[in-house]
Amino acid sequence: MLHTHLTSSLTKLSAKLLLTAAIALSLSACQSTTSDDKKSTAKQTDSALTLKSIYQDKAFKSETIGQIRWLKDGSGYLSIEDSEADKIEASESDTNRNSKNSSDSSESKEEANKEIVQYDSKTLTRTVLVTAKQLTPTGAKKALEIDDYTFSDDRSKLLIYTNSKKVWRSKSRGDYWLFDFSNNKLSQLGGKDVADSQLMFAKFSPDAKQVAFVLNNNIYVQNLNDMAISQLTNSAGNGIINGLFDWVYEEEFMIRDGFRWSPNGKKIAYWQLDTSGSKDFIMINNTDELYPTLTKFPYPKVGEDNALAKVGVVDLNSKKTTWTKLPNNSRNMYIPRMNWSGNSTEILVQHVNRKQDTNHLYLANVNSGKVKLVMTEKEESFIDFVDDARWLDKGNSFIWTSERSGWRHLYRISRDGKTITNLTNGDFDITSIKAVDEKSGWLYFIASPTNVAQRYLYRSKLDGSLSNQRVTPDEYAGFNQYQMAENGSWAIHSYSSFAEPTSKYLVSIPVTSNSVHLKKHTLMTNDKLKAKLAKLDIGQTEFFQVKAQDGLVLDGYITRPANFDASKSYPIIFYVYGEAWGQTVQNKWRGNAFMWDQMLTQQGYIVASVDNRGTRAPKGQEWRKSIYGGVGILSSRDQSDALKAMTERWSYIDSDRVGIWGHSGGGSMTLNMLFRYPEQYHVGISSAPVADQLLYDTIYQERYSGLLEDHADGYKQGSPITHAANLQGKLLLVHGTGDDNVHYQGSERLINKLVEFNKQFEFMSYPNRSHSLREGEGTTLHYKTMKTEFFKENLLEK
Repeated sequence: MLHTHLTSSLTKLSAKLLLTAAIALSLSACQSTTSDDKKSTAKQTDSALTLKSIYQDKAFKSETIGQIRWLKDGSGYLSIEDSEADKIEASESDTNRNSKNSSDSSESKEEANKEIVQYDSKTLTRTVLVTAKQLTPTGAKKALEIDDYTFSDDRSKLLIYTNSKKVWRSKSRGDYWLFDFSNNKLSQLGGKDVADSQLMFAKFSPDAKQVAFVLNNNIYVQNLNDMAISQLTNSAGNGIINGLFDWVYEEEFMIRDGFRWSPNGKKIAYWQLDTSGSKDFIMINNTDELYPTLTKFPYPKVGEDNALAKVGVVDLNSKKTTWTKLPNNSRNMYIPRMNWSGNSTEILVQHVNRKQDTNHLYLANVNSGKVKLVMTEKEESFIDFVDDARWLDKGNSFIWTSERSGWRHLYRISRDGKTITNLTNGDFDITSIKAVDEKSGWLYFIASPTNVAQRYLYRSKLDGSLSNQRVTPDEYAGFNQYQMAENGSWAIHSYSSFAEPTSKYLVSIPVTSNSVHLKKHTLMTNDKLKAKLAKLDIGQTEFFQVKAQDGLVLDGYITRPANFDASKSYPIIFYVYGEAWGQTVQNKWRGNAFMWDQMLTQQGYIVASVDNRGTRAPKGQEWRKSIYGGVGILSSRDQSDALKAMTERWSYIDSDRVGIWGHSGGGSMTLNMLFRYPEQYHVGISSAPVADQLLYDTIYQERYSGLLEDHADGYKQGSPITHAANLQGKLLLVHGTGDDNVHYQGSERLINKLVEFNKQFEFMSYPNRSHSLREGEGTTLHYKTMKTEFFKENLLEK
């Protein structure tokens, strides 16, 4: 509930929220006063967007084509679809239902059984590989729900992941079932005594004779001939975990699965973490039980002890682990990546110091544990990404991502680290690798050398003889994404732009050196959604650039109302993120976020966003790393400079009615703008902010802010809570009490500081909601209604 004692105006807002939660909020489009721009009342009603239509009725939901999985050779792709039998049954049910009286029309439908189908790349011929019947356990009435699936390399067996449960951000614990094509048999893995939803990360051995998995923080292997289970590690307990990661590794290094089969299937390399040195964070749940319940998990905050990580290799026959002998390994070192190095005798281990400015790459012998240094990546400030080495030529070289030139590029590096070839040279950043076609000698990657708001597919020759050939045709100006076959021969191409919903195509990638990709089949067009959009009064969006006070160019977009009149004065709302982990100014379809912005323009606002320096825009090393040691200081100045430049350029922006909102890092930036520049920013909504950087986790915050002992003043000055006394405008603070990422604790501390200075504000806590603020019936509609009402109350002229 709203904490009404915090401000005298909150009771009024609470009443409005209760009303708007019960009925749809109708927001009429704003009209120009000139006769030429007037529209009929009927046209206005048809074109006016509402929160109910966007978030409850989901009237502008995009099409989907389901989960796609490519065959390795690109000859076809796999999809999970409703079974044919269920489609027929559903059709007959609909027919029968329509013939009954209206009282039966609300009859609910059971979710359809799923099956795995294959589509031929050339012809789109559909073949059912695994039927729903084959995926139905003996005695069960329904087929297994497919959360994920994996075929063995020889396609003789299939692993089905089902009944999954959420572990922090992902559903990484569940049940695994084996389907054997040779005998058409379906059987559950893990043994009879294992409780439901306890297995993690199960995967086939290379020869498909065994499956390894994590259970109760130890690694096990199950023989698929006699289903016998062997325990490979037995050290779990007292903070020791094997084959998986703690919260901070999973969140900040984006790694969950903590073990790797050797290519010959005789050994398994794995991480072990000793989390006992990390202090527990405790969350309280006041609503789900009669008495409050607690959730505890290790969470190292800035300056506190991390888990101790190490890597071992266990032999399946002896069940003995050989530990890699990494020099100076301690709780102040990280191991963010490890993989087999093109053979079964050595693994490549990446060893990163706590400051995260140095990454040592070691080849470790799996029999002795001895290591030899291959190369070292060193930055003046921080290394802000990690990636696995991609091995080529049976382990003689690997593909590596580096910013050593000042730009993020891809290199081919020899096994001994002595020969280095830049494959993507130029004054631009690559953003991701999509495929490596070693047979034809191509490396595929995403970049946009001339427009950082866009993305395109490029490729380079693996021998360095040809660089940066664009594969995306010129007609797709905007944002292009690709899900490619492993060998790069085929891809699902997704295209969108800011006001154009996503279309998907099946494309082939020629191996010749002078061809763009070829569209073979159209898979999804979103024509129905596009037709709906065509009936609306859509405000046009302009991408622009302004300069900060030191001359640095900042990118932004601005959306004006459809009936825009330059002689009028408009309030402006900024959407902001501003942290190192995201970029807001992108020329791509944003779904309901786009629709909400359009609804705001219909109300009479201008909507805009600007990327300050330090954001994940592909603008080079200097752009991203200039904020080191003082996150929030230079970046908030950039936002202020952008607003000044915009109001000077566009006189119709009302500089006395400026709003801003953001979530997570954007919530932090919103606070910084209200507190640091109160004369410019008048209304702000801060959602799940990091109010005090000392409360956030070690890996993320120390990477960008530096070690606490070196940058204590930067932590203080960069944290919004330090400047809370400067609040003059209207603030709405929002946080979920079950946020395991950015803890509710931070907002509580900020509240204390605002109360100390008698700064009035409004506050909403969502019980037990996590960082995404999506759990619970009605949450999204309520949250969006509250934000809309808050801006309406404080920014629109009465």
